[in-house]
Amino acid sequence: MPQAISQPAMPFKLFKIASLTIGVIGFLGTNRGAEPSAPLSFEGEKAAWHGFDRYDFLMDEQTLAIMRFQAPASEGSGVKDPEKGQRRCIVVVPKEAAPGRPWSWRGCYWDHQPQTEVELLKRGFHVAYISANATLKPGKEWDAWYAYLTSRHGLSKKPAFIGMSRGGEYAYTWATGHPDKVSCIYADNPGMNRDAFAGLGELARWDVPLLHVCGSIDPLLGKNSTVIEKIYQQFGGRISVMIKEGFGHHPHSLRDPKPIADFIEQSIQGASSAPPAFVGRKFARSAYYGIEDLYRNYPSESTYITCRGPLFTECYDRYEFDLPNVEGAVTVIAPTATAPGKPWVFRAGFVDRDAKVDLALLAKGFHIVTGPVPYNGDGPTRKDWDAVYKHLTEHGFSRKPVMQGAGGAAGDAYAWAIENPDKVSCIYGENPILRSKMPKTPPLDNPAPLAKAGVPLLHVCGSLDPWLADNTRVIETRYQELGGQISIITNEGEGHYPLGPKDAKPVVDFITQKVNQP
Repeated sequence: MPQAISQPAMPFKLFKIASLTIGVIGFLGTNRGAEPSAPLSFEGEKAAWHGFDRYDFLMDEQTLAIMRFQAPASEGSGVKDPEKGQRRCIVVVPKEAAPGRPWSWRGCYWDHQPQTEVELLKRGFHVAYISANATLKPGKEWDAWYAYLTSRHGLSKKPAFIGMSRGGEYAYTWATGHPDKVSCIYADNPGMNRDAFAGLGELARWDVPLLHVCGSIDPLLGKNSTVIEKIYQQFGGRISVMIKEGFGHHPHSLRDPKPIADFIEQSIQGASSAPPAFVGRKFARSAYYGIEDLYRNYPSESTYITCRGPLFTECYDRYEFDLPNVEGAVTVIAPTATAPGKPWVFRAGFVDRDAKVDLALLAKGFHIVTGPVPYNGDGPTRKDWDAVYKHLTEHGFSRKPVMQGAGGAAGDAYAWAIENPDKVSCIYGENPILRSKMPKTPPLDNPAPLAKAGVPLLHVCGSLDPWLADNTRVIETRYQELGGQISIITNEGEGHYPLGPKDAKPVVDFITQKVNQP
């Protein structure tokens, strides 16, 4: 969960259901590994819904009393809007309940494209609904329905939300107000509102995974889904998207609901790895993953779907923590499996999600470390970076990291390396500007310690980058005159942006070869 290790206190809330007052404390996770459970027993007449038992209820909006209700036969498998002052509620029961009694929750458009819920029922989920429309919005009624199902009937304290169009907006409305009570959200061409946008940070902090399924020409895609995606990524939350080529707002969902049901089933397990020892007792954890588009053929949908996010690519833990007497936070992105010798990159500057080299090195087992930069200074200090190096090497990290930086941040990587040439395996710079406030002498004017220590250098530069002639070409000449090894990869016709190589392989090969040298 991406939060300080001291988790938010669990609220104590009272819900009134008929004449019963229930205290709810904390939340229950899914009982992974436990035996399947018998389906829950609900009062009242049952009806059939896609081969499963359905129970209907009626809620009074004033008293929040929940009563048995006989659905009229004319509704079929659907549901009509309730009378004024009431809400219709539905529960559908699986043949056999999955461990932990997981359930999905939909508000709006009951029985519209229900294939995901039918698949979840087959997997042991309960399925629930409370009536909602343009005027019946989430509020105390949703809180009462949640308490009724979780505290009175024992369903999991963290339901999975299913929301289509306005239903997606309402899923976000309730979830952002109760981020500790949500396992995941599947939103399909979702609507959205300002309050829910403002609450996305809390969902990310509670590590609530999101999945959006959208049409490529749906008018809400750019207005809502893409905005949510970008915000959630910046907060370090996990969001995956599936964009159906040529589809509009309808039809919702997928004909084959397996990818959606798999996402929900994986999400309710909610397991996260134990934090590594080097982060200490207080830290923030978030998710880091690439944003590359994958264009995949889905024959069952009769189209290609653009897929991106952690459902389709490797997802890594990003930790932020402080060290004693060090100004600024240390950020470490941890690989899924650490390479022998625990190699790492020591860099200045935030790691963006399109950092091809860093993503490739993570896949090879490197840690990516961003050194601290104080809030009240003009740049990093050698003292603070020395402390980070000492801390990480004492925790088994390699004694010779790769120094890396892009643009002006490359100067800081060079500066620390020049002061510690025996502690560096190689230096990699992207359109580097070799200036730094760390040393008295600019790195561009003092490459001799690196050459003497035999530190190899690699730059990737745009041929039109304004810093190419005054920085890379200058140090190239000076380093070669000193007998040092320096390589330059030039991207023809490019300027300062985009940073990094078109093909990461030559850079990754260079780094791994230098790291693995005896």
